[in-house]
Amino acid sequence: MVTDPRVLFEDNHCLIIEKPAGLATQAPDPYPSLESWARSYLKTKYLKAGRPYLGIPHRLDRPVSGIVFFTRSSKAAARIAEQFRERTIAKRYLALVEGELQPDAPENQCCWLDYMVKIPDEAKAMLCSHDQAGAKLAQLEMKSIHTSNGHSLLDIHLQSGRMHQIRLQSSSRGLPIVGDFLYHAKEKLNLNPLDKRILLHSYYLKFLHPISYEPVEVRVELPSYFPQWAMDYTRNNFFPLLFGKA
Repeated sequence: MVTDPRVLFEDNHCLIIEKPAGLATQAPDPYPSLESWARSYLKTKYLKAGRPYLGIPHRLDRPVSGIVFFTRSSKAAARIAEQFRERTIAKRYLALVEGELQPDAPENQCCWLDYMVKIPDEAKAMLCSHDQAGAKLAQLEMKSIHTSNGHSLLDIHLQSGRMHQIRLQSSSRGLPIVGDFLYHAKEKLNLNPLDKRILLHSYYLKFLHPISYEPVEVRVELPSYFPQWAMDYTRNNFFPLLFGKA
């Protein structure tokens, strides 16, 4: 069952929403999407008669949960798009993968560099050589932060925004994201298959406000269907202020 989106930050220029897994960021009418939800939210809250402006500088895959950034003006859209192009926006994810990577091992705090390309006529990507037509560099920083019962919780700093990048790069190293059968996961989630969730969550976003240029940070905790040990660890180490802790 898909839960409702939740507004995390809002002003006249920016609208940042927590997207539930299973909901598309964009979809053609009449299919539900986060975009249509956001437009309806703005129309209702501000009594707008027409179609509210909504810029979409980035997206999350349907089975991924977490932070999605919308802009509410053309000026904000241009300036935020520039920050995404220049990679000055910090985007971090928490991923639960199959396999154990010990957090204290230096090799489990590293940078993943690959070239990847979209597979023609499929909603899927693959690794490729740097000189293949359409090849794009995929780069991220990865750190294993906790392990339990044959699984690892990874903190990922995404440095490029390629299609299915985290999912493909982790799977190619024998670390598929739990529930991600498109990229060779073996374990089933104890969820309704129609929910289409995988255990990948966009938890952190930092950017310069497009008008004031003040830094803005947004964090959102793991969804409740992640294992309890992962939720407990991140609440104690990643989200203490959200729970009233020093």
